[in-house]
Amino acid sequence: MTHIPPRGVEATRATHAAWAALDGAPALLDRLSAVTRAGALPGRLPVGGLARACVGACALAAAELTALRTGGDVPRVLVDDGAVATAFTSERHLSVDGGKPVNFAPLSRFWRTADGWVRTHANYPHHRAALLAALGVPGAEDAVAARLAELPARYVEDAVYAAGGLAVALRTPEEWAAHPQGAASAGQPLVHRERLGPAPARGLAPLTGSPARPAEGLRVLDLTRVIAGPVATRTLALLGADVLRVDPPGLPELVDQHADTGFGKRSATLDLGDRADRRVFDGLLAAADVVVTGYRPGALDRFGLSPGELAARRPGLVVAQLSAWGAAGPWARRRGFDSLVQVATGIAAVEGEPDRPGALPAQALDHGTGYLLAAAVLRTVSEQASRGGTGYVRLSLARTAAWLMSLGAAESGGRCEDAYDGPAPWLTESDSPLGRLRYALPPVSFTGGPVNWAHPPGRWGTDRPRWR
Repeated sequence: MTHIPPRGVEATRATHAAWAALDGAPALLDRLSAVTRAGALPGRLPVGGLARACVGACALAAAELTALRTGGDVPRVLVDDGAVATAFTSERHLSVDGGKPVNFAPLSRFWRTADGWVRTHANYPHHRAALLAALGVPGAEDAVAARLAELPARYVEDAVYAAGGLAVALRTPEEWAAHPQGAASAGQPLVHRERLGPAPARGLAPLTGSPARPAEGLRVLDLTRVIAGPVATRTLALLGADVLRVDPPGLPELVDQHADTGFGKRSATLDLGDRADRRVFDGLLAAADVVVTGYRPGALDRFGLSPGELAARRPGLVVAQLSAWGAAGPWARRRGFDSLVQVATGIAAVEGEPDRPGALPAQALDHGTGYLLAAAVLRTVSEQASRGGTGYVRLSLARTAAWLMSLGAAESGGRCEDAYDGPAPWLTESDSPLGRLRYALPPVSFTGGPVNWAHPPGRWGTDRPRWR
């Protein structure tokens, strides 16, 4: 459906805030329109408004770069709540040869404790093993439940973390605001952007072919896992970038997760501790335009991959960094996932009932941060075309959560033009090396831009580690 409602419908506080966080020119917001739909991503918090704003900002950054590379006007951007809601729940809609996806393992859920609630994350085998070791119980759900019922929630949080696992105690918004990590996250900008050093202006060749893919010619080294980082790089791949994801060979990705976020990309494995593999990686880095990392802050520093070292080795690079809790504060180096950040920051308390915590209608912190991260990369590339420099952008799920909480329940998103009656209009199917895929179409849309990825995902880790 093509529907461009009157200007102003989309001009919500969230949209303005997202674009301002990216240092975008306010006048370009006039190029953005929205189809708003009742029932898309419903919740007590305005997650639908946040989702629309993140996708809209990303699409507008793509349109801006398109105009820069074509010499024409900035294309019009259309954000449809239906496409956004479907994409923000893409992992639920994915099917491979008709099979249903597995999004959470049995031990990844809420549990009652002696004084409240915790949420655990045990999708990966090593996290599951760490959880069970910390609790000293076998893997049966009833044994885990019985043990957790005996323990205080924050004791569980600390004990499981110390064992290398993932568990977070339920907190109210007020409790998180008083927590040192909550204060550290709140003190950071939604999108941190800076120049790490000088470099010549980036030369951007004119775009060729149709549809217009404004990231065409960019080489993106993807060092991310799970959802937020892969969503960002999946979006850059949609827009024409050559995205190569590199993982350690001994840490395979979950099959459904890889399929959902692998569209348009290639996947290789390299052991950075191996001398031969490291030479291959350094060769990739020497020709990269963008490096996106999704590991804990400092986790890659031992390989010489801190933002400062990357800037010194490859002037003119765009370094994009994503984390769960942020770059500062006592939890900065802790692992985290969307579901756990919701629990810590008070979102689960707000979305729940008096006797049980709840959750957002999507892993919106992951998806929203992913689109903002892609937008930050695109805006930095646009600026480098005239200003040069090495760009650095940094986002975190916890900071996105703080932004969502600050929007308040009144952020409605304007007049509803239609209803969201389910994902069907925004799903499609294709064959792939993994089998027959059903998947969500990308929500990033602008006039003359792509409507789908150039190719489906392949098998994890099976591509050669080289640029096209």
